[in-house]
Amino acid sequence: MTTSTDPYERYRGPAFRRLLAAARRSLERNGGEIQGTISLANPTTVERTAVIGVTGIYRPADVQRITIPLSALEDSVRNVTGSSLREVLEHLGPPLRYRADERTALDQARKETLAEAEASPLHSRHTWYRQWLTGLASDGTITGLINKENTRLLTQAVRVLEYLYNRPSDAPPVMLPSLAEATTGDTKALNPGHSPLPTLVLRALAIARGIPLESGAEARRELWDAVDVIVDDLASRVLVLNLPATGQGLGQWLSDAARYGTPFHITLHQLVTLPITVNLPTVYVCENPAVLRRAAGELGASSPPLICAEGRPSTAFHRLARLIVDAGGTLLYHGDFDWPGIEMTNQLRIRYQAEPWRMTASDYLSAVRADSDHVHLSGRQQPTVWDPELAEAMEREDLAVYEEAVTDILLTEWSAKPRATSAVGES
Repeated sequence: MTTSTDPYERYRGPAFRRLLAAARRSLERNGGEIQGTISLANPTTVERTAVIGVTGIYRPADVQRITIPLSALEDSVRNVTGSSLREVLEHLGPPLRYRADERTALDQARKETLAEAEASPLHSRHTWYRQWLTGLASDGTITGLINKENTRLLTQAVRVLEYLYNRPSDAPPVMLPSLAEATTGDTKALNPGHSPLPTLVLRALAIARGIPLESGAEARRELWDAVDVIVDDLASRVLVLNLPATGQGLGQWLSDAARYGTPFHITLHQLVTLPITVNLPTVYVCENPAVLRRAAGELGASSPPLICAEGRPSTAFHRLARLIVDAGGTLLYHGDFDWPGIEMTNQLRIRYQAEPWRMTASDYLSAVRADSDHVHLSGRQQPTVWDPELAEAMEREDLAVYEEAVTDILLTEWSAKPRATSAVGES
């Protein structure tokens, strides 16, 4: 019969498995110090025999818990192996992890990571940026990035946000791959599913807009659109009616559609690749496509030029609106009488000097009194600088009036207006 010459062999079996696991937990908890005791509940016969061998003290067969000084186990393994208890544990398993030291190191890493992000100029300029960092710190996101050695993703997210918020207000939209390359060196870095980076950025953009970060490609594309980032230049589009334009291709198509009073969807790709000029003194803007649809159906080619925000303006909408305004045109906007609708009105006023149309307190109150079927307002109250009495009336009545409910009034006024035209048919 041969006997093993490996001094560690006896510690690999079931007799010492739980005992050494308890010793590992104690050392990791106490920073490697040999102190205190360890114990086994309901020890097996082989475990009880092993403990008797370690301590030299008899333990009865019916003992429910055995407790021994850690120093006794340290002395025993040194006598058998010539190595310390720590060396034995690390020989048999992974290196010891000293929890207190790890916590200290993690706390320090968190502080350093946050300090780097807080050094951005965005930290002093924007409340949403500070809220974003606070959220990342409190929900464990930063800790997760540290544990996975991915803190560079937070650095990259900050670079993306700085790029977006330092751009001139009249800067053209940027394609998502171009934004990714400019800020990370990798054109795919902001693609969905590529890494947590796009989610980090979109969390900040959602906070900046005061909305929750929703799942789904459409919600994420709308967030990118809000900061003029093009995720898909074919998916981004704007609905128009009777918007003649000059320019080969798209300009010709728009002018032809205007002759017949036919609604036309313009994609961002078309606006970028087939440049047009829109020479119209006035273009109406509505929020709901149902309004444009009725204008097409009831007024046809006699409807004034109309573009539709379709709930939330896309990058294509913004590009077209800028073309109209830069050519000397004026946008007249009508939307929902609810707080999001008022917010959109304010945004278009600031961005394009759009003039609210049929958006006064009188218009609102007339609509409220004409129909009792209204829902209550929700969301954050918005100012109505063009007519302060409107916000006061909305707060007092606490009722929303959606654009569809007043379409008859809009159509009546549109039908009485002479149609403005540009050089239809020019190319």
